[in-house]
Order: sequence, then structure tokens, then C-alpha cells
Amino acid sequence: MQPRAFLTSLFQAAIDAADPAIALKPYLPTPPKGRTVVIGAGKGAAQLAQAFETLWDGPLSGVVVTRYGYGAPCTSIRVLEAAHPVPDTAGLAASEALIAAVSNLGPDDLVVALICGGGSSLLPSPPKGLELGDEQALNQALLASGAPISVMNAIRKHVSGIKGGRLAAAAHPARVVSLVVSDVPGDDPAQVASGPTIPDPVTRRQALKLAESHRIDLPAKVLRHLQTPAATAPVPDDAQFSAHEVHVIASASISLDAAARLAETQGVPAVILSDAIEGEARDVAQVHAAIARQVARRDRPFQKPVVILSGGETTVTLRGHGRGGRNTEFLLSLAQGLEGVAGVDALAADTDGIDGSEDNAGAFVDASSSARLRDAGRDPMADLDNNDAYSAFASIGDLFSPGPTGTNVNDFRAILVR
Repeated sequence: MQPRAFLTSLFQAAIDAADPAIALKPYLPTPPKGRTVVIGAGKGAAQLAQAFETLWDGPLSGVVVTRYGYGAPCTSIRVLEAAHPVPDTAGLAASEALIAAVSNLGPDDLVVALICGGGSSLLPSPPKGLELGDEQALNQALLASGAPISVMNAIRKHVSGIKGGRLAAAAHPARVVSLVVSDVPGDDPAQVASGPTIPDPVTRRQALKLAESHRIDLPAKVLRHLQTPAATAPVPDDAQFSAHEVHVIASASISLDAAARLAETQGVPAVILSDAIEGEARDVAQVHAAIARQVARRDRPFQKPVVILSGGETTVTLRGHGRGGRNTEFLLSLAQGLEGVAGVDALAADTDGIDGSEDNAGAFVDASSSARLRDAGRDPMADLDNNDAYSAFASIGDLFSPGPTGTNVNDFRAILVR
């Protein structure tokens, strides 16, 4: 067995399970009497739009926004690109375009919303009294905080003119069908891309309490906005949402199941720890390392050979000024926990193909990784303290860079104990 080829094949199986054409087909809505308008946002929105055009039988129009470099050719649906993870003016224009696309529709019209991870940053729409710079500052504060994605999105939706169900409200009285590729632990569709077409019950007061409890340093103007009474976000039981449909069409759970099935066809038993793991990336890595060590040395809680799979979305509290994302940070910590443990190999990667803001999805680790880093002149602990995992793995040629995948079902982690 070539461990890295094996781990790569499991990652690809997870991606294939979330293929837009396969995921969309069972959830195509009934064609309406009137118009069909497609909207969408996220790192896989263009591929979803492309697949929808292929599957849909009838006329349609629409617009979706995706990250720069993630576009795909469409015939009837306009594909826009904008910045991620910090929004820019192109994202501002895209938000306006999506709202315009669903305005002035009637009850016989259908809006199909293709929503996936990354949409929060791609859809800036500052409410009255705030500007794009305020949303940019908010995103930077949230990304640096280490808070769970659910907390980030609870705050974001109250600092927006499009999130938290507001885009669907703009489409009223048209029927809205939201088809969601989940990249959030627990697969709550209202959390994906901060729910532009799906409201949730979190209030402004609760969002403030969440920011306080997670010690998030909110920009002053954003804090004042949240403290000032203003138009509240829609809530799920608003009558205007009563006829809407919401379907999670792909998720980490489905993708991990696919990876496990492939492993077992190759003679390697698979266990899935969880598809919804959250927490500080370096701490989650130490738990994974402890499990792998116990398996390697004592054949418990699982007997080797085995591949240990997990998903979810860890977080990184920024302490330094290095380069990297949550998966490489996880792996740099994991490498230290597995040093000298023979027969263990690991891959962790973001299923959208990009870990944070770099050009890699993740990296590979084995028992020799920390030693090879030191041989290359790196200090693994110092790199971890400086959040510089990308530079560390680049120095030993262990980055994993498959490119954009066209989907996004959160983090994929696989640890093979031979």
C-alpha cells in the first residue's frame, strides 16, 4: 500500500459523493407556471449552477457568486466572482445583483437558491449606517477569534441586508426552494453562508451575548449597530416563508460514508469519529494523535489496520503572523503528537480545495514529519505558535494541492494506522 495514494483516494471519494450533478438530481423542484430564477452563493456555486442548467428542463435565468478562480461556464445563469474570506466591492455588487434577480416576482414564479460554504464572505451587504469596510473589519475580527462557525454566522446575519433569510424575503411572494451543500457541523442549513434564504431564531441580543462569551473584539461601529434597536432579522415562522422548501443535498456525513466504503473495499476497516468536530485545531489534533498512538501501540480502541475518519470545522485563534489554514494547523500539531509512532500516515484537507486563503487544501503527515521539518531548518513548535503551518509543510514538500473541487462539505481528516 502507498499510504499517500490511499489517503488521496479517500479524499476523492468524499469529493465525488458531493458532486453537484449527483447531489442535485433527487431534489429538482416541480417547474412553475411562471419564471424560474436561480440564485446562489459559495465556493461551489458555479458548479452547482452548471449542473442545474444541465438537469433542468425548461427556461431559466439567474445569477450566482463564487470565489475568484472558482467560476464555471453557464449558459443562462450569470456567474460572478468575488473575494473570500474578506469581502470586497465585487461581492457588494454581487449581493445587489442577487437581490435584483429576485425582485418583482409573483406567486407563480420559482426561485431556486443554490447555497454552499463561503457565501458569507461573498455576499456583503452592509445595513443602513454601515459600509463595506465595517463588514470587512467584522469578518477579520471573526476569523481571528477562534469562535465556532455557528457563532460567527449568528453575528454576521445581524450585520447584513441579505443574510438571515433576507434574500428570500426579497423574493416574496415567489416560492423559494433552497438546495444546500452543508459545510457546517450539524448540517443546520440556516448556518450555511449565514442563511441568505433561510432564517434562524437567534436574536440580536443573543448575538451580542455570543460575541461577549467568545471574547470577540467587535469593531466599534458594528458593536453600536448591534446595540441599537433596528429592523430585526426574519424569523423562521414568518408567514412569507411558509411555502418555502429547504433540502440539504450534500454534507460531510455523506462524504465520510463514501470514503469509509472505499477504504473497506481496499481491505482497510474504517471508523468515523464524527462528522461535526469543532474546537481549536491544534487541540483537536492532539486528541486525534492520542487515539492514533493508542491504536498503533495497543490496538485499542480500534485494531490496526484501520483508517480513522472525521469531519467538521475546527477553528484557529490567530497568535502569530504566519501563513496557513485550519487543516495545516491541525496537521502541524498532529505531527508533533505522532513523532516516532511508526506506521501512521495522515491527510487533512478542506473539501473545497483551499485551506484558508492559501493555494493548498491541506497536507500530509507521518511519523517523520517533525524530524524532517527540523532537518529543513524549521522549528515545528515555533511554526505552530506563529500560525505558519503552510510555510512549514511547503519546506518539506508535503502540501496537498488538488485545486478547486467544485464543492464544499467542510474538513476531511483521515489517519491511517498500518
